[in-house]
Amino acid sequence: MTRIYLVDDQLILRDGLHALLETAGHQVVGESSDPTQAVVEAQQQQAQVMLLDLGLGERSGFEVLQELKKRESPVRAVVLTMSAQPRHVAEAVRLGAAGYVLKDAGAAELLQAIDTVAAGRRFFGPQVADLALQALTNDAPADPFAILSPRERQIVTMVVNGLSSAAIGTQLHLSPKTVDTYRSRVMAKLGVAGVTSLVRLAVREGLVEK
Repeated sequence: MTRIYLVDDQLILRDGLHALLETAGHQVVGESSDPTQAVVEAQQQQAQVMLLDLGLGERSGFEVLQELKKRESPVRAVVLTMSAQPRHVAEAVRLGAAGYVLKDAGAAELLQAIDTVAAGRRFFGPQVADLALQALTNDAPADPFAILSPRERQIVTMVVNGLSSAAIGTQLHLSPKTVDTYRSRVMAKLGVAGVTSLVRLAVREGLVEK
């Protein structure tokens, strides 16, 4: 029996996974859609494996991987996602994911991934095996923007296109102060010191055109 923590922003999917895992003899020790809560609770509940989606609404599953890595947590993460983008696989591997399974995989593959990762090994589903190999051999460059949530990426695009916090706030129905908070958080995540550096990074990575 493996102690498992679920992280997904879709309640119906968490319920389905909960039923599948309990039927297979595993124990679901907690679940959440919030990255911060997930890391804390998974460690408190002594989870062995975390099933983690990359898309968490306004947040990102990469934040969870980053925090687990920073804490040197014993919780081993298996990414369970719809994304088969090589750069997402590369970033997940770079941040310490022990497994990567697509959501359209069968139940048998997911259960195999859990058993493999709980035993201390890595698991990558057949559909992403080639992508995982590229990631592990550094043939697929990591995406520095992958750690950002969809909202943060949207704000980055608007910032590098020259919009002020007030203009961004008007378009997104946010206060300028909230936009400034997003901007500060984005720059901290990306390790850039100002808008000029942010623009250079965005152009280099193809997020915006020159």
